Amino acid sequence: MNANLSQEQEAIPLSFEAAFARLEEILEKLNAGTITLDDSLKLYEEADHLIATCNKRLNDAERKIEILVKNRNGELTFGNDERPLTQEL
Repeated sequence: MNANLSQEQEAIPLSFEAAFARLEEILEKLNAGTITLDDSLKLYEEADHLIATCNKRLNDAERKIEILVKNRNGELTFGNDERPLTQEL
C-alpha cells in the first residue's frame, strides 16, 4: 500500500464507481494547472493507487463472468486466442 495514503483511506475500500469518480476529479485538478507541483505529485500518487484499485476490480469482475459463461458441458468456452469467452453485461 502507498505510505502517503492515510490509514483511514486504505481501510475503507472504494467501489469501482467511487474510485473512478475520484480519478475524474484528480484529472480535472491536474488539467486546471492551478495547483502546486507538490500537490500535483500527491494527486498523481493517489491516482496511481486508484488506477490499481480499478484494474483489480475489473479483473475480478472479468474472472467472475468467465466462470459464469460456460457451455452446456459445464466447461468454459474458449475463443481463437485461447482465452475464455466472456459475455457483455
